[in-house]
Amino acid sequence: MDKIKKWLSVLPHPVRWVLTMVVGFVLLILGLIMMVTPGPGLLFIFFGLSILALEIAWARELHKQGIQGLERIVLNLKALWKKLFRRKK
Repeated sequence: MDKIKKWLSVLPHPVRWVLTMVVGFVLLILGLIMMVTPGPGLLFIFFGLSILALEIAWARELHKQGIQGLERIVLNLKALWKKLFRRKK
């Protein structure tokens, strides 16, 4: 995300805003479509929200909640993995 922010920072604000909105909403809509058709829908939704989070507060909050949820899932999977494959001595 830092590379995208750096690249966008050289653009004038109106151009940056329009570009962010178009790309973010296109990815978000494609992700929603892919939820009912074959494709990585959740991934596109996450990327769309990530891009929209650069300019929109509600997208920033959803992105933060998504990251926190993903971190909880990873921690639970690690704990489950350790529990299932713990070496018995």
